[in-house]
Amino acid sequence: MEKMKHIPVRKIKSGPQAQPIPENFTIRELEQLLAGKDMVQDLHRHDFFLIMVLAKGAGDHEIDFIPYTLCDHTVFLMRPGQVHKHTIKAGSKGYLIQFKPDFYPSSETQTLPFFRKCFNQNFFQLETHRIQKLLAIAHAIFEEEKDRQAGYQDIIQAKLSIFLIELSRQNQRLNASNNPQKLYSQEILEEFLARLDTHVSEHRHVSEYAKMLNLSTYQLNAITKATLGKTCSDLIKEQLVLEAKRYLLATPSQVKEIAYQLGFEDISYFIRFFKKQTGLTPEAFRHNFK
Repeated sequence: MEKMKHIPVRKIKSGPQAQPIPENFTIRELEQLLAGKDMVQDLHRHDFFLIMVLAKGAGDHEIDFIPYTLCDHTVFLMRPGQVHKHTIKAGSKGYLIQFKPDFYPSSETQTLPFFRKCFNQNFFQLETHRIQKLLAIAHAIFEEEKDRQAGYQDIIQAKLSIFLIELSRQNQRLNASNNPQKLYSQEILEEFLARLDTHVSEHRHVSEYAKMLNLSTYQLNAITKATLGKTCSDLIKEQLVLEAKRYLLATPSQVKEIAYQLGFEDISYFIRFFKKQTGLTPEAFRHNFK
């Protein structure tokens, strides 16, 4: 059997002004990055968080097979592991921010769950006054990263958190609840989804995730039903299908290789499972959407 082909993973690239330091953060001016040309990128994934904030935009952007249109006053968020492709037209203006999870000190235990909650939504269309606020914050971050004076990383971390708080304010779904029980359920849900995204190839049983979270299967199911209206099994199936789609469209790997990668020992069962969830066989999905 040929070696399994993996989805291309992009690394953070520094701007031309960057100094040779460990790269876990970068910010670029989009207009400078485009340099008067369209940017076209095929399907790939990242090992970092990505924020694209647009004052002016044209083109298209597909994230985990959901199409979006690049337009003025929009923000795109992507978390590590998601796949996307895009065409950004020349003349688009704004900022592209990239940072790895370790950009924030490990002692700040509340930071990553907050990011997970924010980054569960990929697209935001904003009013003029809100986009102007975010662009001002992004510009301040850009200047800090360019000048790199003493303490610049601390300032960037603080301003980046402010950016995400400002973004979340325009979306009630992201706002923190004053109800402690709802807040607890939301935190558990975010942790479950994060583990699901990372471990779905190895762990496909609700009981395994419940054990990771120190909960009973009943408690975990109650939380997912209350917050999303779905059972844990539903979410596990959805994540398996999403990961299968990622491999089908972003790699040339054979269906049997993808099935094995996702923990299916029986290729026939994998094909039946995929068709039941999507209405198409894996090969038909690959043919129709490539």
